[in-house]
This record gives sequence, structure tokens and C-alpha cells, in this order.
Amino acid sequence: MKRTAIYPGSFDPLTKGHEDIIRRSIKLVDRLIVAVAINPSKQPLLSVDARIALMETALAGVEGVECRSFDGLLADFARANDATVVVRGLRAVSDFEFEFQMALMNRKLHDELETIFLVPALNQTFLSSSLVREVARFGGDVSSFVHPAVAEALAEVYAK
Repeated sequence: MKRTAIYPGSFDPLTKGHEDIIRRSIKLVDRLIVAVAINPSKQPLLSVDARIALMETALAGVEGVECRSFDGLLADFARANDATVVVRGLRAVSDFEFEFQMALMNRKLHDELETIFLVPALNQTFLSSSLVREVARFGGDVSSFVHPAVAEALAEVYAK
């Protein structure tokens, strides 16, 4: 039986930190679904379709990775996709409390769903989508933080 994992997030935008977690995660499972969460209470910078297209560009050639969107409960999405693992990245100790609560809730909702936590590469521990958006918004160079296609998309959005 193939082991399927889900790496959920908003990925608004996808950063090199996310890419690092994805590339390391796929070594642990047979199939990884990078799942863009649709959250109606948030106003994303990039559309869901744009985020998925950018992910597919950035991850081209990475075997076993699928990019999709989902709404509703992660536990339900996992069950519908035969996933038994959730991958989450932890940049700092401050991330742990929230992630720990989410992992416990997901296990309560889907008792076969395990969460694994990965820490990013040392040079990316500070990196977050919100910081990348802020730098891009003010015309800063984000090329060392994101894939070139993502940098281009951000430049286009903020040029308007």
C-alpha cells in the first residue's frame, strides 16, 4: 500500500522554505499532496489557481508530488485521498503550540492520521510568506526567497 501524505497551507506565495519541506517530505512517503487551503475568512494575494500553477512550475520534475486545493476539514480531505500523514513545518518553538493542537484535533477527527513535523533548512528558518509579500510589496528583491516564477508573479501583482 502506498503511503500518502498531505502538506497543507495557504502558500501565498510558495517560498523556498516550502519547497525545502516538500522536497524532503517526498523522500518519506510515496505520494505527497501539496494542498492549498481555501479559507474564506482570508483575502489571499494570489488566487488559488495561480498558487497551484506556480507550485507546479516550481516543483516540475519532483516525482510523486501533486498540487491541489481543498476546503473544509483537513481530516476529511485526508480521508478522501487515502492519506495517513500530515506534514507540517516548524520554523520556531512558537509555531509548536498551535501545530500540536491541530495535530491532536486532526487525529481525533481521523484516528489514522499522523502528523510529522519538519524543521526547515537553517538558512530558511526566518522565511514566511507574509514576509515575502511585504518585501515584494515595497519593491524589494525576493529572488533568493522564492522560485523565479513566483518572484515574477509577485512583481506583476504589485506593479498594478
